[in-house]
Amino acid sequence: MRRRTALIGLALGGAALSMPRLVLAKTPEVYANSNNQLFNEGFDPVGYFTDGATVRGDASIATTYRGAIINFASESNRDTFLADPDTYFPRYGGYCAFAMAHNAIAPTVPEAWTIHTDGRLYLNFSLGVRDEWRKDPDGYIALADPNWPGILDR
Repeated sequence: MRRRTALIGLALGGAALSMPRLVLAKTPEVYANSNNQLFNEGFDPVGYFTDGATVRGDASIATTYRGAIINFASESNRDTFLADPDTYFPRYGGYCAFAMAHNAIAPTVPEAWTIHTDGRLYLNFSLGVRDEWRKDPDGYIALADPNWPGILDR
């Protein structure tokens, strides 16, 4: 009986070694809907700057950026974005700025946004989280910056 158990153990162990290894996918560089890769629920990132508000984008006026589909309210907004995407695209790939400061990744909602004095757009998980983030944005940015983008590889 012991010999049979030992042989079964060796056989299973060998099979396990020959099986393909599970490789975990890297977290995407941009937070987008996993079903359709739509960024920011279809809201126009340039609209935060030009209108000071969340502006619904139009699917017929879109571009792909870092693997995500970004909708724009106008061709002018799309062209503005394409001329300088780093200015208009949110920090931390659109992931929650508050979570990033706590060495974590969290999704965001379009309404929880801030254009900081550094001229950059930051998104947060919720309006409540955004309110907390706004209490010390410089401090949270200082904590978040060292985590980005290395956190994506974890």
